[in-house]
Amino acid sequence: MTLLPSRRPGFPERIVCMTEETTETLYLLGEDWRIVGISGFTVRPPQARREKPKVSTFTSADIGAIAALKPDLVLGFSDLQAGIAADLIRAGLELHIFNHRSVPEILRTIRIIGGLVGAHERADALVAELEAGLDKIRESAALLERHPRVYFEEWDEPQISGIRWVSELVEIAGGIECFPELRSASLARDRFITDPLEVPRRNPDLIIGSWCGKEFKPDRVRRRPGWQDVPAIRDGELHEVRSALILQPGPAALTDGVRALHAIISGWATRQGVKARARAGGAEGA
Repeated sequence: MTLLPSRRPGFPERIVCMTEETTETLYLLGEDWRIVGISGFTVRPPQARREKPKVSTFTSADIGAIAALKPDLVLGFSDLQAGIAADLIRAGLELHIFNHRSVPEILRTIRIIGGLVGAHERADALVAELEAGLDKIRESAALLERHPRVYFEEWDEPQISGIRWVSELVEIAGGIECFPELRSASLARDRFITDPLEVPRRNPDLIIGSWCGKEFKPDRVRRRPGWQDVPAIRDGELHEVRSALILQPGPAALTDGVRALHAIISGWATRQGVKARARAGGAEGA
């Protein structure tokens, strides 16, 4: 039997991806033909929503629909899908649940996905490309005259600070993370900011919202009691990075996501430089 160039015996040929990052990775590796089902939350790449049946959300899945696709591998992410994973195992399906939370772990996961489908070299090339992009952002960030204190908010009620890879990307993009001690907590409940006034005490220059699955509302943040003297509020420095770009631990966060962060941070640095020069010029003329 003649095999197509991308078909290699001994590797899974029917894969269900229950989160977006594995779908995006397989598309980038040219292995999207293997995908037979995806998460309904998938937006990257856009053609995946047109081409692939949706069989899960993030915390629930249609076990019967997944089984009917006869997958030889199901890919998922984190403890939040542990119940789904148990049901799939009881249904006799094979699966791999990733639990990566940092930038290095995202890159390692891409290599693992490549290994699972026999695309080691392309996975290595993709990782090298992503690393080069991150290095470019780091180099640009190092040239900034000023580095803002950044409060990244993943959810508003309760307030949740950014997960580890987001915190790391804020720093790569040139920011100073306001809650570095919380980023190592893998569970959202361990990143709750239980005292809302702790954010004003950290005095962020930038507030970046990415409320998972819903639109960021700056006016709600401005009206929070005790926040009015926060530099970010005073200077109107409230920004949004769409959750699809930054809250999936995959290629999107390491490309469009970090670039969006860097654009916000470098824009702030430019505006602060203009203000500083204007103040200096005014002082000289006094």
